[in-house]
Amino acid sequence: MTSQSAEDFRLTVLNPGGRDPEQQFHDLPAPGEGAHPPINFHAFAACTLGAFHFNPRHAIAEETPVLLLLRSDFLASERALHDLKKQGRIVAVSLKETGLHQIAQQLRDRAKLSRFMKIAVQADGCIATTPEAAEIYQRVRSKCDPVTVSFIPTPYPIEDERWNFSSPTAEPSGIFVGTREWDVPSRNHFAAVLVARQLCEATGEPVTVVNLDGSKGRRLLDELGFPQRKLQLIEKWKSYPDYLRDVARHKIVLQLDRSHVPGQVAGDTLLCRVACAGGDGTIERIAFPKTCDEGRTIEDIASTALDLLQNADLRAAIVTESQERALERLSFQAVRSQLADFFASLEQ
Repeated sequence: MTSQSAEDFRLTVLNPGGRDPEQQFHDLPAPGEGAHPPINFHAFAACTLGAFHFNPRHAIAEETPVLLLLRSDFLASERALHDLKKQGRIVAVSLKETGLHQIAQQLRDRAKLSRFMKIAVQADGCIATTPEAAEIYQRVRSKCDPVTVSFIPTPYPIEDERWNFSSPTAEPSGIFVGTREWDVPSRNHFAAVLVARQLCEATGEPVTVVNLDGSKGRRLLDELGFPQRKLQLIEKWKSYPDYLRDVARHKIVLQLDRSHVPGQVAGDTLLCRVACAGGDGTIERIAFPKTCDEGRTIEDIASTALDLLQNADLRAAIVTESQERALERLSFQAVRSQLADFFASLEQ
């Protein structure tokens, strides 16, 4: 596909029966504009100036290729695929939740597994937001052309200066723990908070933790014995721009997530121009290969985080490298071109 046709490419993302409001991306919204920020699967619609729908009829009316998300029991997605194909639309599908633990949870039910196997084969192709999901789709579609499965990471509007949340005039301080779920084993949230406490004791840097579990979460954190006045909690839901402003105040974002998720934690740090230590998500592996969790122990990540906290030049170098890699592979322009090429191949 030529660069001109890539610029003209528009994609409709359909989340049948979902709760997110429908949204047209006639242009890239500024922070705080629009019903949903242009991240995750909304970013696929936003980077192509397309649309995000939950109503299949509205998706059909767009007269564009469709990325159909598989959610809940997959029944609504199955019906939507039938309707879209009946109207001649090119349809790629993707599980809405694509962490390895999330895929396992969704497909342990026989009826859902049966629907997934059928939908994945009947669609024109599959888009995977993680390399691991791509391998699963390839094996499900083993009798189909391999080019009908593509790994395409979720993009971030790196090239749009309005989405640059760095604070050049403010001195960064502290550690932001990127995870928040105590009850998901692969998130390793407890271990991340424990490492953060150790780093706090070694450097005096404060630690910020998101706690949306109320008193239960506070009691758990109290047991870890942070130095006095060094633990800061975010305990209320914030808008995405306000959340990013909080992240941007810190020297590093720390996590030990080993769920092989798409990588929003690292995506957020890209918009904040902050160094990310740990995590094995897609964005982490692409943008932060020297500091991510892939092939490293917890001790390795703790040591890396300590170096980043103590060395401003190292932090700056990691941030610069992450921005360069993101512009090449994760920017809206880069991913729009990938999407255009992939859907063009499905039409052949």
